[in-house]
Amino acid sequence: MKLSREIKTGLIVILGVICVIFGYSFLKSTSYFSDDLKLFAVYEDVGGLQAGTAVSINGKNVGTVNAIKFKDASGKLLVTFTVNKDLPFSKQSTVELYDTGLIGGKGLRINPVFEGPPIASEDTLSTSVKASLSEVADQKLSPILEKFESALTDADSVMLNVNAVLDKKAKRDLRQSINDLSFLMADLKGASGSLNRLLKNNEGKLDTALGNFEILTANFAKLSDSLNNAGLGRTLKSLESTMANLNQIMGKIEKGDGTLGKLMKDEALYTNLNNASRELDLLLQDFRLNPKRYVNVSVFGKKQKEYELPEEDPAETIEN
Repeated sequence: MKLSREIKTGLIVILGVICVIFGYSFLKSTSYFSDDLKLFAVYEDVGGLQAGTAVSINGKNVGTVNAIKFKDASGKLLVTFTVNKDLPFSKQSTVELYDTGLIGGKGLRINPVFEGPPIASEDTLSTSVKASLSEVADQKLSPILEKFESALTDADSVMLNVNAVLDKKAKRDLRQSINDLSFLMADLKGASGSLNRLLKNNEGKLDTALGNFEILTANFAKLSDSLNNAGLGRTLKSLESTMANLNQIMGKIEKGDGTLGKLMKDEALYTNLNNASRELDLLLQDFRLNPKRYVNVSVFGKKQKEYELPEEDPAETIEN
């Protein structure tokens, strides 16, 4: 059957319209013969998200963003996207807007939740937004930059105050002090070199001295062990007990108990002993000066002479 020119033209136009429709749907990543789930998400700001951007679950692309338009007069944006049915998840899942790279670009990923009622086409998921790297850097660096600017301002003020305080004489003295410090460091360096040479020249002697000190330490350890084995602890314990008894005796003497205590505390006893000692001394002196007064021996029965009291009798002195 031969087709007329008008029919051919109509078929060509119809095929062109079909190609345009399919091409437009392909560019929009929308398939008219797909059974994918059509879902919605509402954002305050999509940050440059474009139609055709892939939607992923656990890093795998499972869908595409189809359209982005204003939801209502509030300015919120309604994002329409499709997801295949390979992985069933519930309505409690969330769709997150995130940065796809360091140089920009936004993407959507679904954080699936498998508990609850299953997702259905035309459902609206809860949304979340992950802060971009630039936003995190701005939040972290802004306080640091403010503190750095404040520090620079303070440093500028300090330098102005230093310049105001340091006159020509002070600056000259400061330079002289720095110069003296350089000489001091040079002297310290020379002293350090001399000390190193001294240590190097006497290295053998130092080794010998350290060896002797080690031997002395070992001998001291042996002496300590010997004292410990010899019962030094028991001796010290006995000495401690003796000191305690001595302290007890001294306490009794201090209180006036016993002979020594009474002798120290009783003044009358002390006075009597002192007088008795003095009388005994006088008695011995009188016995030495006048023995006949106390001893009278007659060998041949001669009558004993009467004792004549000396002019200065010690006994009288004692009585007085």
